[in-house]
Amino acid sequence: MSFRERFSFKDSAELLAKAAALGVVLPFSENIESLFQPLSISGKKIVNRIAVQPMESADAESDGSPGELTFRRYRRFAGGGCGLIWFEAVAVREDGKSHPRQLFLNQKTLGAFSRLVEEARSSAWKSFGQRLTPLLILQLTHSGRFSKPDGRPKPVIAHHNPYLDPFHGLPADYPLISDRELDRLQDAFVEAAALAGRAGFDGVDVKSCHGYLVSELFGARTRTGSRYGGPFQNRVRFLLETIKKIAAQIPKSLVCARMGAFDAIPYPYGFGAAQHQGDSMDLAEPMALVRRLAESGLCLLNITAGIPAFLPHFGRPSDTPVRGGARSPEHPLLGVARLVHVAGQFQSRFPALPVVGSGYSWLRQFFPQVAAGVIEKNQAGLVGLGRLSFAYPRFAEDLRAKGALDRKKICLTCSGCSELLRAGSPAGCVVRDKSVYRRLQR
Repeated sequence: MSFRERFSFKDSAELLAKAAALGVVLPFSENIESLFQPLSISGKKIVNRIAVQPMESADAESDGSPGELTFRRYRRFAGGGCGLIWFEAVAVREDGKSHPRQLFLNQKTLGAFSRLVEEARSSAWKSFGQRLTPLLILQLTHSGRFSKPDGRPKPVIAHHNPYLDPFHGLPADYPLISDRELDRLQDAFVEAAALAGRAGFDGVDVKSCHGYLVSELFGARTRTGSRYGGPFQNRVRFLLETIKKIAAQIPKSLVCARMGAFDAIPYPYGFGAAQHQGDSMDLAEPMALVRRLAESGLCLLNITAGIPAFLPHFGRPSDTPVRGGARSPEHPLLGVARLVHVAGQFQSRFPALPVVGSGYSWLRQFFPQVAAGVIEKNQAGLVGLGRLSFAYPRFAEDLRAKGALDRKKICLTCSGCSELLRAGSPAGCVVRDKSVYRRLQR
């Protein structure tokens, strides 16, 4: 069964009535002042509770340094009024790039990344003076089974998965990354974190979601004879040891993680999946991992779910799938509510650890009221927007100054940005930024 009803709510009452009909409860508040309360993270102040989520855009130069469109995008984000900008996934090694034009931080590209930081902060100061200096977090990644460093698939996998191996066309004897290589990869993450600090970023994220290599290790129960597979303590070893090393070696850097709490792959191959219950969720292991991360120096947690390339509706509720993709089997509001609820469980369990929630873009002009309800009920410390930031980079400042969003600028969740990225093209909003991205879509 596929969902075909489109977003058509005239007011919040219709939205909440639909949620009730679907059997879900959304936090909701007409007073959005909570979104503009400051927050302190390890001594660094964020002026509001709104974040730009990391969205890959495939517009780097051939050496992995930021390209013209990269600079343009982050100037626009920084001048848009969000308190936190979570920069998109940056490869820590050449073989971990998801496409030839993914950003890649190394000694040769360090200068360009430093300029990216300078231009982002300058853009914020130009727009807001000293009233707003956004916190800048850089996401570090290895794309694992989604690696395409030269444009052709070159998967790096941690274990065989009967759900994902056919999706990638991998034979049963396809080799796994070795423990020795994983040891070396830890060092690559730490080296990249040190470079990020030199570039001027406030902190780094060890990307642990969406089926990429670090998150794939979480489900590596069938990886035998390995320090990184089998028992829970082995499957989470890579992330924990990497976080500890960054915290110890780069003490001035905030250590963060965008973590997939549930990848929607059935047990025993997925993470956060209930045993003997298909693709049902069981957060016992994700909760245990976050407890250990908090003890190891993690200061900010960004919660998401799903594997967008495999089951996009779990992490990116939308009206329209990418061209040729299957329609969502559920109403997008169910996906939004799931993401809100999951983030809320982590924030409730770890009240001292700020959690960034996901999944708000589909709510369009009603996202601020739902987000304010979430903040008021302490179901997240911050709310993050990805696709909406592409479409409407100044949304946070408009919301602060006018109390509402401009409906002519909001994201329509048409999946055009995802379609561009899958094609290896620079990604952005084909509807609201069409002078740049519509021609690329064509």
